[in-house]
Amino acid sequence: MRLNLIALAALRDGIQRPNYDPSKLGIGIVHLGLGAFHRAHQAVYADDAIAANGGDWGISAVSLKTPTARDQLAPQDGLYSVRTVSRTGDAWRIVGSVREVLFAPEQMAEVIARIARAETKIITLTVTEKGYCANVAKREPLWDHGDIAHDLSHADDPRSVLGVLAAGLHERFRKRGTPLTIVCCDNLPENGAVLESLVHQFVTRLYPEIMPWLRDNVRFPSSMVDRIVPATQPQDRVDAARVLGYEDHGVVRAEPFSQWVIEDNFAAERPACEHVGAQLVADVRPFEKMKRRLLNGSHSLMAYLGYVAGYETIAETVSDPGFEQLVNALMLEAEATLEPISCVDFAAYREQLIERFGNPANGHRCAQIATDGSQKIPQRWIAVANERLANGLDINALTLATAGWIRYVYGKDEMDAPITLSDPLAAEFTAIAAKHPYDAMSFADAVLRIEPVFGALGRNPAFAAPVKRWVNQLFRDGAQATVDSFNDPATSR
Repeated sequence: MRLNLIALAALRDGIQRPNYDPSKLGIGIVHLGLGAFHRAHQAVYADDAIAANGGDWGISAVSLKTPTARDQLAPQDGLYSVRTVSRTGDAWRIVGSVREVLFAPEQMAEVIARIARAETKIITLTVTEKGYCANVAKREPLWDHGDIAHDLSHADDPRSVLGVLAAGLHERFRKRGTPLTIVCCDNLPENGAVLESLVHQFVTRLYPEIMPWLRDNVRFPSSMVDRIVPATQPQDRVDAARVLGYEDHGVVRAEPFSQWVIEDNFAAERPACEHVGAQLVADVRPFEKMKRRLLNGSHSLMAYLGYVAGYETIAETVSDPGFEQLVNALMLEAEATLEPISCVDFAAYREQLIERFGNPANGHRCAQIATDGSQKIPQRWIAVANERLANGLDINALTLATAGWIRYVYGKDEMDAPITLSDPLAAEFTAIAAKHPYDAMSFADAVLRIEPVFGALGRNPAFAAPVKRWVNQLFRDGAQATVDSFNDPATSR
């Protein structure tokens, strides 16, 4: 039997389950981007907040691109398990906060209607950086993007997340909508302000008449989310059936650590997440900058160089002493660009990150982290390199990390086997590689000239020259030997 509401009472001992009746829970949150991360993070906070303080904070969870999540969860009454994995063993819980599951391309009218309802107080989003179809640095939609162009001419049948929000907001306004809070949970710098700018610009083009209402009634607080959520494996489903006594097609796995820092800027009521571990603060920017540059930056380094070196997972990569030293070096370079945070000890945070990365139970694959690098590394590495150079500081680890990404997007590993590139610029990388086969310096030079990734930095000799030297060494000696040489400068290059 599949996990469902009837099965809750019959679950085996030792399984944490909702202490409320999910079937009686009203919906107050719409989430766009129903993936594993949302299920292991925001939905868990909502579940805990409901258990601790009550309230109709059930979630209408919307899948925007594929019906997989809906097909997993709808037959289970929205229920699923979270498998928390650690060195000391696993813990299992059932989450009851997801009360409706929609697939937008087939149920768009229901999605728009749900956003418009007065009972909906909050919209949250996890659609990844590329999901916003935007130039994040300029805070401007990509007006020539296929989905954006479609939505401007088919506003009632949107494809993009901006189009969905615009349609929902217009319908909410038409129904004399109550105030609404929209919380971006993606790794964008100042993500609330970015999303606010994108939505305002998009709505101005489609529905300029609602802009006064939108400015006065809709808030966009920034937030920083952190939890390592590896891809679910087939064995997780096998283990869920054994542990729960029921099949769970929606099981997700996650590490024990979880953090959510939210700007305290809500337009209306909200769940009491601060009572269950979330941090409500006046300014999220120092936290998100810390996470982006230390955790995300390190993750990307290990994903690209670790993959090329032959490691499958992040845990395997960081368990190598050379990689651990390189990751620490990168974090120290990034740390020098951070503002102090009163409640954070950066040295302890770095140690905690190494411990989290090394949790072998996570199984976080390098290939999973390596996706969409062209959208990620500008905030994770390039901004740091610009700041350090402006202050006369070295960028040794940053240039090797960048070289690792360039070596990865060449599209062939050290055994000359193809690397499957999942990136909006994949076709451009492939074309450059075809033009410069086995010519490391020319390939690196061409990639460094991709303006959306590097800006002017790719033409700055202080950055470009060491990057190209590292790329040349990676092709010549391999990733493992290059990383080892980084920690022994006498043998490098």
